[in-house]
Amino acid sequence: MSHEVSALAQIQRQVMWNRLIAVVEEQAQTMIRTAFSTTVREAGDLSAGIFDLNGRMMAQAVTGTPGHVNSMAESVGHFLRKFPAATMRPGDHYITNDPWLGTGHLHDLTVVTPAFRQGRIVGLFANTAHVIDVGGLGMGPEGRSVFEEGMYIPIVKCFDAGVPNVTFFDFVRAGSRLPVELEGDIYSLCACNDTGAKRLVEMMDEFAMDSLDPLAEFIFQASRAATLAEIARLPRGTWSNEIWSDGYEEPIRLAAALTVEPDAITVDYAGTSGLSNRGINVPPAYCRAYASFGIKCVVAPEVPNNWASLEPFRMTIPEGCILNAPRPYPVSVRHVIGHLLPDLMMGCLFQAVPDRVTAEGASALWNPPLRGGASVSGPSRPNRPVIGEFEVTTFNSGGTGARPGHDGLDATAFPSGVRTMPVEATENVAPVIFWRKELRPDSGGAGRTRGGVGQVMEIATKGNLAFAVNAIFDRVAHAPKGRAGGRDGAAGGVRLKSGQKLRTKGYQVIPDGDRLILELPGGGGYGEPAERDPAALARDIRDGLVTEGSSG
Repeated sequence: MSHEVSALAQIQRQVMWNRLIAVVEEQAQTMIRTAFSTTVREAGDLSAGIFDLNGRMMAQAVTGTPGHVNSMAESVGHFLRKFPAATMRPGDHYITNDPWLGTGHLHDLTVVTPAFRQGRIVGLFANTAHVIDVGGLGMGPEGRSVFEEGMYIPIVKCFDAGVPNVTFFDFVRAGSRLPVELEGDIYSLCACNDTGAKRLVEMMDEFAMDSLDPLAEFIFQASRAATLAEIARLPRGTWSNEIWSDGYEEPIRLAAALTVEPDAITVDYAGTSGLSNRGINVPPAYCRAYASFGIKCVVAPEVPNNWASLEPFRMTIPEGCILNAPRPYPVSVRHVIGHLLPDLMMGCLFQAVPDRVTAEGASALWNPPLRGGASVSGPSRPNRPVIGEFEVTTFNSGGTGARPGHDGLDATAFPSGVRTMPVEATENVAPVIFWRKELRPDSGGAGRTRGGVGQVMEIATKGNLAFAVNAIFDRVAHAPKGRAGGRDGAAGGVRLKSGQKLRTKGYQVIPDGDRLILELPGGGGYGEPAERDPAALARDIRDGLVTEGSSG
């Protein structure tokens, strides 16, 4: 009889766990529906999750990026050290964009909110979202320190017992080029957590739960055991790999030695390049976030993501390397390097379990921050159109690497998972025109399975006035590599329509009458090209992904 009760309790807790995931997914959807920034409502550059009172992540929304989710998993502990749970009250909301306490750069806002039931705190909700503008130099690599990159918000209350912190919002509005959007996004983040807290209380009432602790222990025990079981299936050993990034001042070497142990997977980044003087440096939490995601994709993809399922993945990041940036190094575009880390991890794991690893992909998002108006194009002149000041970011992706049994995905974000923003959404909020946005033929590496193709974009302003791009692109000098005999994907390209090549990183002006051309990289192929199914190759040619007579 006791065994039957125990089995029933297990089933009930599994139902509660699934319900908890639904709660945090509704939490995330609230943010998407109410956000002001196109980066959130169109691209889904956000995360949402629920935490126990010790700051351990119990569940995350399916919607969200690994860089946000897995670094946010660390950030709640920082909030609790400054504002212990016992001091929190209903209606409190806490916020920061500290890159070393949050998710890696100033453009990400993280909000933590307590949930109360019958007057007692029962859990914490947290979320992160990427906003368009926080002042400073704007999104880009040009800063020499984090203080040049924008407003630096320590962990503070933005709402106190439901009342907005007026002084905080005064500073926020004054420090941004887009004050209405930024303030609106902060309200959206708080509403997102309020939705989660409301649904949590309803769930606890329904299941007569006085505390989340028993459910948390069930989640953590089951997740850890499942992760360790998957690690046990791997061969023991140490495998090394390296990837090169285009860098800013010079190419960047990312090196890793991954060791599979009985109860953990450890990674040592010895040999990785040193810190940069520009904003491509990576705070350590962001390094752990994306490296853990890359490992998890291969080792335990079916295990839900939470504190316990991440704990067996452990990192040694040497001081002074670009993956362990100390305060106040510039970190604005830490994703350019950070998005390469899953490919770095997979290159190690390919040597252990080759049939479970993809080829390298475009990896880093191509999300050009665009700026225009008189500050860029100069004062108005007779017979010359005028456009207002604007600051906008659009998210785009190259191709993913081929999989052992399937082609790579075309123009799809991996590892970030954000959605490509519709050009109409960007054109609606800024005076820009996307004259071309189309798949890039022959950019996917040939192989038994083909790498995903990139895309070509052609961008200008209304009236063809000068505008600026703060370039944050990669995989131009170092193309994504194929695996198991597959060909490399095509490297990216950044140029003007008039023909001049542009730098892959840094602030540059597109002159009057010219257009910005972006050629996004394709993913690497997997397996020997001669082994590709002729029918699949014929379909690629018919679909315009491969041209007749190419090596595809």
